Amino acid sequence: MPGFYFAPSHLLVIAIVVVAVLVVARSIRVANQYERGVVFRLGKFNRTAGPGLYLVWPLVEWQIRLDLRVVTTDVEQQEGITRDNVPIKVNAVIWFRIVDPERAVMQVREVANAVVQVSVTTLRTALGQHTLDDILKAQDTIAEGMQQSIDSVTEPWGVKVERVQMKNVEIPPSMQRAMAQEAEAELDAAEQLRQAAEVIMQNPAGLELRRMQMITEVGAEQNTMTIIMMPSEFVGMARAIADAAGRGSSG
Repeated sequence: MPGFYFAPSHLLVIAIVVVAVLVVARSIRVANQYERGVVFRLGKFNRTAGPGLYLVWPLVEWQIRLDLRVVTTDVEQQEGITRDNVPIKVNAVIWFRIVDPERAVMQVREVANAVVQVSVTTLRTALGQHTLDDILKAQDTIAEGMQQSIDSVTEPWGVKVERVQMKNVEIPPSMQRAMAQEAEAELDAAEQLRQAAEVIMQNPAGLELRRMQMITEVGAEQNTMTIIMMPSEFVGMARAIADAAGRGSSG
């Protein structure tokens, strides 16, 4: 039975083909729709590849793969002093995404950590620029200002800050008690005003009599001129009170 014989040139061709197939097989990369590969060739930036199928040649090329989806990151709780000298603790959440993979690799190391550190610094600065009342009542406005400030720093890194939101605001227990007492006092004052209004509505003449008494007392001091408009039905009552006060001072 005759055997098969390959010439040395044929063996070389087969070897080259096999090596080429192996190289191409090892070079194949696939990036998802939300991913990009930043490819370097011999240490120099070459291209941004993906999504889909692309090649990264072994030995001469390598890549850094980035996720372009929005990242949600907690900003650890920061303690600061407000503009009105109140100690306060606040934490926040930041949403950001990479919009330029090349700059996110070339301009900054560990881009996610860099964004968080900028957010920490910005949060501390914001606490010192606003009063406690502003922080409690205008959180959305403050968060919007923080978002613009952080975004201005991260824009050269190819990062877009989508949103910043303050989560929890903690104030000292002593301040909480003072605020509760103030709110309770305001509630009591409002209740007293309501009760006084009900009494006045039930007996409006009593209010006019008290007003006439006050006018009489002011007139007796003889150092102030007071002009007041009153309904006609109370004019006679006012004259009587004034006459009585005049007789009393003469005696």
